Amino acid sequence: MDGTSFPPIPALDGTRLRLRALHERDVDALFALHSDPQVMRYWSFPAWTERDQAVAHIARLARERELMEFYPWVATLRGEDELIGTCSLFGIHREHLRGVIGYALRPPFWGQGLAGEMLRLALDFAFDALALNRIEADIDPLNLASCALVERAGFQREGYLRERWRVCGGVQDTALYGLLRKDYASAPAP
Repeated sequence: MDGTSFPPIPALDGTRLRLRALHERDVDALFALHSDPQVMRYWSFPAWTERDQAVAHIARLARERELMEFYPWVATLRGEDELIGTCSLFGIHREHLRGVIGYALRPPFWGQGLAGEMLRLALDFAFDALALNRIEADIDPLNLASCALVERAGFQREGYLRERWRVCGGVQDTALYGLLRKDYASAPAP
């Protein structure tokens, strides 16, 4: 399947946020997000140290989008265009009706319910537009805020993978979460 046969990355509008496609113009804000040690504390790779990492990341995503279906969104406040976070739906297996979700938000926007809105927009798209049945999330179990976020959306903790990631000389475990469409439909909004 070539990239032209994949559905385009749609803009998704929420009450306070908009998810839109990632563009080259987002390089500086993306670097700021991924170079922040607070944001990257629980990720499976270390904080970026050079702007060129953001440039390479955007170029890599554009190349990979030609080969596989995934949706890398930038989160912006409604009516604005500056990246305040990212949300991605990836690891999509149409034959198995599943995908994986990931997200990040700049610290000044933490604790305002924006991550929940970002998650809800992406999940609505995954279950409605893509007709997926299962979404997974791989979360460091020490990231209590992220675990609580997905649990409020209806995700169930289904597994614990010990020493799954090696980052900066340390090891990180994974709490593996899963959400089925039928459970999401009945879950309260986060």
